[in-house]
Amino acid sequence: MKICYFDAFSGISGDMTVGALVDAGAPADALLESLRSLGTGARYEIEKTKRRGIVASKFRVHIVGLPHQHRHLAHILKMIEAAPIPDRAKANAAAIFQRLGDAEAHVHGVPIEKVHFHEVGAADSIADIVGAAIALDLLGVEEVHVSAINVGSGTVQTEHGVLPVPAPATALLLTGKPVYSRGPEMELTTPTGAAIAATLGASFGPLPPMRSSAIGYGAGDRDFPQQANILRAMIGEKIAAAEATLVSVIEANIDDASPQVLGYALERLMEEGALDVSLSPIQMKKNRPGTLLRVIARPEDQEKLAQIVFAETSTLGLRVYAAERRVQERMMIEVETPWGAVRGKVSGSAAFMPEYEDCRAIAHRTGTPLPQVLAAAADAYLKKKE
Repeated sequence: MKICYFDAFSGISGDMTVGALVDAGAPADALLESLRSLGTGARYEIEKTKRRGIVASKFRVHIVGLPHQHRHLAHILKMIEAAPIPDRAKANAAAIFQRLGDAEAHVHGVPIEKVHFHEVGAADSIADIVGAAIALDLLGVEEVHVSAINVGSGTVQTEHGVLPVPAPATALLLTGKPVYSRGPEMELTTPTGAAIAATLGASFGPLPPMRSSAIGYGAGDRDFPQQANILRAMIGEKIAAAEATLVSVIEANIDDASPQVLGYALERLMEEGALDVSLSPIQMKKNRPGTLLRVIARPEDQEKLAQIVFAETSTLGLRVYAAERRVQERMMIEVETPWGAVRGKVSGSAAFMPEYEDCRAIAHRTGTPLPQVLAAAADAYLKKKE
């Protein structure tokens, strides 16, 4: 599978996205011809520039002499549908605008039909969103992944006045996604860029396992002294592990809780969505034996699970840190044993692991020793594989 990874260490905007994809190999002539077919009346160009010494492509939209039109979502969707561009690009562009429209409607408290897209509906932003969708199609990208996103800080001047960074629509679009603020006090991630990432991003976090074949850099408008104002796009083939995501690790050293309390806390954490929970014996200060409680959680579940640890154990403090979780590709299959069907996971390396609960239920129902059921399931898989 061909994938694209956007490294948004200096934020993400629509023009940076188009520039990065062209820089990574999307044919510029074909892209610009498709954009001209939209009939916005704008002119487009792509030029080479530098940001902190790194060569990047800058996508520009010239709207001199054109009114800064305010369009409703329905008008924009009709414009996209009528354009002679690939169906997949149409679908992605329409989905991005729909996501953006939903966010604007929520922020302003109006029905989506009443939302005026202001600068989002202007020719430059239509070109950014449609251009990104076309460029991904031209590159043959099947799946998009995104890093944690640098949103910037400070304030931004908009048609609604001065607003905090990230702007309300941007903040809403990136709800549940890993974000941070570093660098100059200004808007680094725009609503358009956030909408592209939130709509097309299959995952957010570290670089997924891939064999890179092309790398492109899209330039932002300004050249900051402290960091390169660029978006990096890495194009390549997805390999081996199906999952490489950012997780939160929550740890506590406990020396005054009973095994029953710790066992119950483990059960509660798993029930509330922890990816894994473990208890390990440790030696603590003053030579006291204790237990290390370690919870692996999705970033969005971190605070909820941390509160459960506080509520269900005697610990007064926690350690929380980010880690990369990489899991081999796997699929579920079903095999037939002499006592009934058993489900199991097959890894990317063709290893088979029977589902414990299925084997346990058979052992309990038939009186067959559990090791015998597990062995029969493994043997059934080998025969099925042959």
